[in-house]
Amino acid sequence: MLFRVYPLSASSVRPPLGRIALVLGLVLSLGTGCVSRASGVMVPVSEKAAGASRVDMLVATTRAPSGDPATLFSGERGTDLKVDAVTISIPPDRMRQAGQVQWPKKVPADPSREFATLGVEPVEKVDEQRQWMRAHGGRNRRVMIFVHGFNNTYEDSVYRFAQIVHDSRADVAPVVFTWPSRASVFDYAYDRESTNYSRDALEELLQRVADDSSVGEVTIMAHSMGSWLAVEAIRQMAIRDGRVSPKITQVLLASPDLDVDVFAQQIRSLGPQKPQFTVFVSSDDRALDLSRRISGNVDRLGQVDPTVEPYRTAFMNAGIRVIDLTRLKGQDGLGHNKFADSPEVVRLIGERLLEGQTITDQRVGLGDGVGLVAMNTATTVGDVASIAVRVPIAVFDPVSRNSFHLKKGQGKRNADRGINR
Repeated sequence: MLFRVYPLSASSVRPPLGRIALVLGLVLSLGTGCVSRASGVMVPVSEKAAGASRVDMLVATTRAPSGDPATLFSGERGTDLKVDAVTISIPPDRMRQAGQVQWPKKVPADPSREFATLGVEPVEKVDEQRQWMRAHGGRNRRVMIFVHGFNNTYEDSVYRFAQIVHDSRADVAPVVFTWPSRASVFDYAYDRESTNYSRDALEELLQRVADDSSVGEVTIMAHSMGSWLAVEAIRQMAIRDGRVSPKITQVLLASPDLDVDVFAQQIRSLGPQKPQFTVFVSSDDRALDLSRRISGNVDRLGQVDPTVEPYRTAFMNAGIRVIDLTRLKGQDGLGHNKFADSPEVVRLIGERLLEGQTITDQRVGLGDGVGLVAMNTATTVGDVASIAVRVPIAVFDPVSRNSFHLKKGQGKRNADRGINR
């Protein structure tokens, strides 16, 4: 088994009343952390603002149509895959804080200060979707597919990904896959089953994109509960086709609400020619703490400590890069959205990860606000802690550990020779 779960004492298992209290606490946290915002923001506005940016994206969904152009889709399950081309306006940088979605306080939105929808156009035929890809693929012909997490409306997923694409400066054709979530903390089970419901549709979307000759490579980014859906879809592809499409080069899992034992099985099913996995973790993620407690007290992938066993060796052997965001302060009160609401992290995604750069101590340094901790079986937990305490982000990259230790060895040899660099 790739990952092993530490045994829990009987006292660590919460009774039903304790779980109810945890849910209520989460609801209160969410309520105090949210600002007032308008609902029904998908009706396009005609007004444009000087200096505003626009993000063009494809939005694919398994949600049922709402019948209301202000929301487009509900949280119920649809019968087939629907695709729209959506354009979002983002206020001028001087009017906003990077990492945040400036939700309209009323509709129609004010594009000079708020996110606004500029256009929605159905793109149902595969040939039309391919034409859109050719027009928006950028210089690297790269597509990024975002799979949202638990408790998201249709517009939540669209506006959040527009923010990520803009703030990361990613040169990608952005695609959102939004599955049926009722956007309620009390519908965790319904949302989880909706990810099961959407596996085939996401695999179909991935296959369509990979089969498009105008697409050079595909990166999948999944958040929270969407991580299970994303990994399961490519697992199905590997089983069906004998491998994951070689165009799918990277999978980024942000705060994955994913049972570590299930993840181990999924990774094993992908075979040796799997994409590069990067996992964003944070041990202070309160949303994942709740998920663990209501899911049999099995560790969630997004909350593990990559400096301790069995995870340290497992990540290293599987070639999985881990970015530990524990020391970053999240803006949602739960520590669950750090990957998107931290300007440092979104820039790391757009400028380093999507460009296929190996994150080494030469490429990412303290000047960038990011420090490398290279993992090796000879590295002790104490060594890791002493390095990580100086930086807000720690990168655990099995690929770069050789460079780290070669430099460390060279430094020792230079010191032995009296060389001071």
